[in-house]
Amino acid sequence: MVAREVENRTDMHGDGVIDIRGVILDRDQRLLDRVDWTIRRGEHWVVLGRNGAGKTLLLRILTGYLWPSQGRVSVLGHRYGTVDLRELRRGIGWVSSALAERIPSDEPVLSVVLSGPEATLGLYREPSARMVEKARALMERFGLAHLENRPFGDLSAGERQRTVLARSLLADPRLLILDEPSAGLDLAARERFLSQVQALAAEPEGPTLIMVTHRVEEIVPGFTHGLLLRRGQVVFAGPLAEALTDERFSQTMEIGLRLERPNGRWRATVTESAGPAGLPRGATP
Repeated sequence: MVAREVENRTDMHGDGVIDIRGVILDRDQRLLDRVDWTIRRGEHWVVLGRNGAGKTLLLRILTGYLWPSQGRVSVLGHRYGTVDLRELRRGIGWVSSALAERIPSDEPVLSVVLSGPEATLGLYREPSARMVEKARALMERFGLAHLENRPFGDLSAGERQRTVLARSLLADPRLLILDEPSAGLDLAARERFLSQVQALAAEPEGPTLIMVTHRVEEIVPGFTHGLLLRRGQVVFAGPLAEALTDERFSQTMEIGLRLERPNGRWRATVTESAGPAGLPRGATP
């Protein structure tokens, strides 16, 4: 069984963003096993783990689209089961390549951005002049102003992802979830997108960020904490420098790795092959 090291266990106070206690998700097998996780205002988290580790399941629980078998979930100060989740989701932004794929290809870019506050795939209500002005300001910020009337389907992958980012920010969310946001982007588009994420992390009044990835090189300066998941269990939750040790990251990814941080960005190098159980040779399950 994976050793569970969780260092942030205090109860949620006024600065609490997320408080998850003892979350279990059972289907035909146990998919999440006694997950504890607390995020406070001012922290920005990276969630790391292999495919199938439970990262996306945990996000779906956070946003109320999946209910745990056991445990307690509080988001933005509201405990699930006592709050209208539709209203709560208005305070949560979401960016992913999967979301971009669901947006109608003929929708103009400005309309896509304006649909953010209603969380719809398409614009079904006439926006206010103030909201249009705000949407255009976000598009200018993300290098999209010249694409205002372009159909969403005609954009490059990087332009689509920046459009989804602008859409997610239009309602001033308190929490912004980035679910493998660089998937499918080429190197130039990825770095441009990550530079926008880094700028968001530096904003004192900006949203709390959660970025799910399995690539340490995508962790830009500004992220403060890390949650490591392996086979539905927490390997570690706490300050990023303590999360990203060779031992903990190797245990999480189930292969021997060495981590370095040249020029402020992390880099992982494989040091040994995986053993029979998928662990680095000599490691204990």
